[in-house]
Amino acid sequence: MTIVQKYGGSSLASAERIRAVADRVARRRQVEEHIVVVVSAMGDTTDGLIQLARQVTDDPDDREMDLLLSTGELISCTLMAMALRARGVPAISLSGGQAGIQTDATHSRARIVAVDSGRLKRELDAGRIVIVAGFQGVTEAADVTTLGRGGSDTTAVALAAILRASVCEIYTDVDGVYTADPRIEPRARRLLEIDYEEMLELAQQGARVMHPRAVELGSVYGIPILVASSYRDRPGTLIHRIDEPTDRASASEGTGGTAVEDRNKVSGIAHDHNVAKITIVGVPDRPGIATEIFQPLALASISVDVIVQNTGLAGVTDLSFTVAESDLQRALRLVEPIAEEVGARRVVGNKDLAKVSIVGTGIHSAPGYAARMFHALAERKINIDMITTSEIRITCIIAQEQVEDAVRALHGAFQLEQPDVPALSE
Repeated sequence: MTIVQKYGGSSLASAERIRAVADRVARRRQVEEHIVVVVSAMGDTTDGLIQLARQVTDDPDDREMDLLLSTGELISCTLMAMALRARGVPAISLSGGQAGIQTDATHSRARIVAVDSGRLKRELDAGRIVIVAGFQGVTEAADVTTLGRGGSDTTAVALAAILRASVCEIYTDVDGVYTADPRIEPRARRLLEIDYEEMLELAQQGARVMHPRAVELGSVYGIPILVASSYRDRPGTLIHRIDEPTDRASASEGTGGTAVEDRNKVSGIAHDHNVAKITIVGVPDRPGIATEIFQPLALASISVDVIVQNTGLAGVTDLSFTVAESDLQRALRLVEPIAEEVGARRVVGNKDLAKVSIVGTGIHSAPGYAARMFHALAERKINIDMITTSEIRITCIIAQEQVEDAVRALHGAFQLEQPDVPALSE
């Protein structure tokens, strides 16, 4: 049996923490035959390397940045291998490329296109624990790439999939998935389990405990993902496929309910501060305009989230969409000349926005959830700028300064602090 573990940067922030993780891995080796450990860079190493690069140049080349940033994970994986060997445990460190991780050539946001597992399997069969540098891979031309935010999670789940591991364990500084960010809402509860689909929506809407790409890979290949603390021995949260509707009472810590249809279908509240809005005013209302606007953004790897287009009047319409605030200036540089070319009146960019979402299987088919969400925000005098929905999510774009108040308001409105999570009552 094979398991894959991943340890985040906070879990490896010092030599002492690396030794503690090595002790944990060594104990696990006593009961598991094959173990692959994926590691992030130590503590704030990546941020430090970015700052160092910017002291050298204001515009660092993407290829060189990827090669620079990949060194953080290499330091972690070699130190971890040394710590295990010092405990008499056979171990070997591998870079992403040595582990067979092949990516496309999109530097800083590369995507995994294939994994050649030959080296990994040979090392495991030789009785070694394999320590893999997360967050990185190589292109067909052997250039080093990085996978972007959450890249080590993606590395771990990808390796678990290719090795057909029984589980991928993600160890971090939190002890699972909560109904909301416990730093904002102290009454938030840890979930014992959650479905891939719900976790994917939470991750996409800002829950930072797991990256969406990693959750998506887990869902596609059916790899159970355990999110747990590297500091404390607690059960954590299991992300897996839940085939039958589950009463949230039975899927939350310290409860033992039974499955019923009349239940609160909201499983969690997600939020994201990194939101900006672009509005193109007076866009000609004709076929093909949306393609002309959004295709260049896609080619530049800028993700667009919420899109709202008003009903056209007198042959023109207004088009608004959101991007990450960190992508706002790049997006404006692409959109402004296109808007001028198609005859739009002007382009307006707004930052200092945020999004807050309720997520849960079944909210689309049950009445009252949208109304309750909007009422809870209105009671706190939180204005809604934009709204978007999916079958298991309702998201509102609001002022950034009000997002924490919104999280607390919604957590209370949907009674997520209650251990038995009853059906919504009027």
